[in-house]
Amino acid sequence: MRYLVTLAFFFFFGNHIHAQHQFDGYIDNERWQSDVYLSVIEDYRTLNGINDEQIISKAEADTSGYFQFKGNQLESQQKIYKLHVDNCESYNQASNHFDGHCADSRDILFIAKNTDSITFPLSFEAQMFCDIISNNPKTASFIKIDSLKEEMKFAYTEFRSKANRTLNNKKWFKTLQDFGQELNEPLAELYIYSFLSDRSNAFHEYYLEDLKTNTYYDKLLQRLEHDYPNSSYANQYKAELNSDKYILSPTTENESGFNWTNLVIGLLFASVLLNLWFVFSAKKRKRKQHTEAKDQLTKQEQKVLELLLDEKTNKDIAETLFVSVSTVKTHVNNVYKKLNVNSRDELKSLFNR
Repeated sequence: MRYLVTLAFFFFFGNHIHAQHQFDGYIDNERWQSDVYLSVIEDYRTLNGINDEQIISKAEADTSGYFQFKGNQLESQQKIYKLHVDNCESYNQASNHFDGHCADSRDILFIAKNTDSITFPLSFEAQMFCDIISNNPKTASFIKIDSLKEEMKFAYTEFRSKANRTLNNKKWFKTLQDFGQELNEPLAELYIYSFLSDRSNAFHEYYLEDLKTNTYYDKLLQRLEHDYPNSSYANQYKAELNSDKYILSPTTENESGFNWTNLVIGLLFASVLLNLWFVFSAKKRKRKQHTEAKDQLTKQEQKVLELLLDEKTNKDIAETLFVSVSTVKTHVNNVYKKLNVNSRDELKSLFNR
């Protein structure tokens, strides 16, 4: 099946410092460009966008549509990941991705960590999900939610009257929220929360009303802080929740002597600073990974690496370093082996070149 994509994580047996992972699968080369991107999602409000800052690796599918990711980038704590393909032209791709939009694209969201072994028999095109083989029962949480949302869309199309929309809004708001709790995974609940509290959809007014009396949101914060302490997910949710609560607060400045508006603005400002700090920290971690990767190489191999990143040929490198081409090939193979890559493209992707 040309649209079938198989995503596999495997355990790296033995007492190794870094857990290894491997993703592979097939895409339809006639439908999509050959590049497949793997991203980590730190900001749950960007689940549906395309952001270059979130991409951690890129693989190129071969003529049969087969692609493969190898490495040890994933962290031990569960996070939200995404695979995506698109048809943004290569010469215009950077600007499209920077804008967070590509009209012709498909993605797959899932939960994973560095020790997972997962097989996803799914389609980039149809988003129809079959049986999932995984040692991590949380992996398929987003997929189950998306499946339920498909049922919801069908319910809305039966009758397009205002009365039907109103009844469905109330029903599906509660259905989705309850379903998230049953999954027993805070990140899955956060996925539903981001959908129901989105200001652009019809559920937002129900969310604001529900927030006034429902203790569910405080309990979700407790679950997030327990399972993912000091994570970007818990911190972002806490800031948003506090902001929305203060907006709904009936207390005014005249009644209490306190200016709640200034407090809300302060919280929003703090949230912006926090997000900027997360972005800066991510870049800092990336630079540290690059430094640690280079430290594995000899001085001569580091020179070869820089020349490879500058797109020099083996002959050019030989002439620059005053060595033979065969010696250059040996250095190149050593660089590939130590950095766990198989091509110049993977090497450039690793160092964001």
